[in-house]
Amino acid sequence: MTDEEYMRMLDRAFAEVRSTSADTSDFVIPKADSLQQGSKTILRNLGIIAERARRSAADIARYLSRELGVPVSVDGSRLNISGKFSGADLDNRISGYFEIYVVCRECHKPDTRLEGAGRGMFYLVCEACGARYGVKHY
Repeated sequence: MTDEEYMRMLDRAFAEVRSTSADTSDFVIPKADSLQQGSKTILRNLGIIAERARRSAADIARYLSRELGVPVSVDGSRLNISGKFSGADLDNRISGYFEIYVVCRECHKPDTRLEGAGRGMFYLVCEACGARYGVKHY
């Protein structure tokens, strides 16, 4: 087979293969559904966020409490936050949680789990690509 025949066959193969886009994932970080009541902010969709992250609502509440610097309490699928915070501010903190504790840094997929490593450290283990790296406890 000559180089010219090989190149023709290769061009034909590439023409028949459907193109794939870089982002074929349907994963979307949920937006904060928040409500301000007096001096408190209520995050109404904590349950949906926790379900999408595949983490417990208490873990996400603990992270948000540390990031916002205020006490929080979980009430079913709602999070009561002491203080007034905008929806955009909560969105930024939630997406920060997903970047650190949910989405794999290698393949950018949310198919991860946390394994304890002791002394306040966890391993973020990707079930899609097998990557494993340490993250600090929240």
